[in-house]
Amino acid sequence: MSEMSEMGGAVVVSPAWALVAAFLVAAVALGAACLNGALEASQTGGRVGEGLRRPFVDVARLLRQRRRTLVSADVPLWRVGGAGLVVVALLMVAVVPLGDWTLSDLSIGVVWFNAMDVMVWALVWLAGWGPNSTYALIGGFRFLGQALAYELPLMFALTAPAVAAGSLNVTQVADAQDEIWFVAWMPVAFVVYCASVVGFSVWGPLSTAAGADIAGGVLAESSGVDRLLLQAGRYALLVAGSAFAVPMFLGGGSGPLLAPWAWVLVKTVVLVAALVVIARRLPAIRPDKLAEVGWVLMVPLVLAQLLVVSLVVVQG
Repeated sequence: MSEMSEMGGAVVVSPAWALVAAFLVAAVALGAACLNGALEASQTGGRVGEGLRRPFVDVARLLRQRRRTLVSADVPLWRVGGAGLVVVALLMVAVVPLGDWTLSDLSIGVVWFNAMDVMVWALVWLAGWGPNSTYALIGGFRFLGQALAYELPLMFALTAPAVAAGSLNVTQVADAQDEIWFVAWMPVAFVVYCASVVGFSVWGPLSTAAGADIAGGVLAESSGVDRLLLQAGRYALLVAGSAFAVPMFLGGGSGPLLAPWAWVLVKTVVLVAALVVIARRLPAIRPDKLAEVGWVLMVPLVLAQLLVVSLVVVQG
């Protein structure tokens, strides 16, 4: 499973290791869904145990549910938009080093992750456009407005650790944090990055594209397997974004006692749990207000962070 060979700067592993990586993403995503269900149950006065079981009940219900059909719906685009989120999340994880193992140790891994994030734009839009439904289309437009607000700050936030490490290779960025984790002297970039992860996961305060005020938005017309894939994609993106933060800001696999791969998993799980808990406590932000915050506040702050990092690098 762990056999690897170097080919053109990329690490090629056996298909079994790719399946293991997909299983780990699914396991953490399921844990996040259980945690979210427990928090929702406790807030509404229900039993925590029922909240923990809710994801399993929902999966069983959606697998039995028939797919909804709509007049004049663009079914292929609708299906691609729903199923594509899970695929993009797995492609994001492909460049994350899990200790000594990496699915694809690309020399431009940071750029690859950002490109996959941009793919989310198209997929969520297709999930809103495909059903030929008013509410779903409004949800798609909402996401595009939200993405325009967080994408530029996200790009600058990803640039800061790459500049500090002098590389776009994710493994080299993680190795550059032997003495001090980047989160310690790049807190603004880290916070902006985490906010962007919540954004492209359509989660918490940045989930207006799937808001209850528009009957679920991009989720409004989805049912059965289609809805299951959309929901699973949101959790998978949350996990993938958290996993990518580990080598970029949290020292990768560095840590005492445990093996490097175990530390990557622990840090990922902790960050996912933190994002789930914190995001549930924040109110939803309208896309127009988010654009104001993103362009007027976040962009100057993260640019100042990048300037500080550049000066530190220049000064050695």
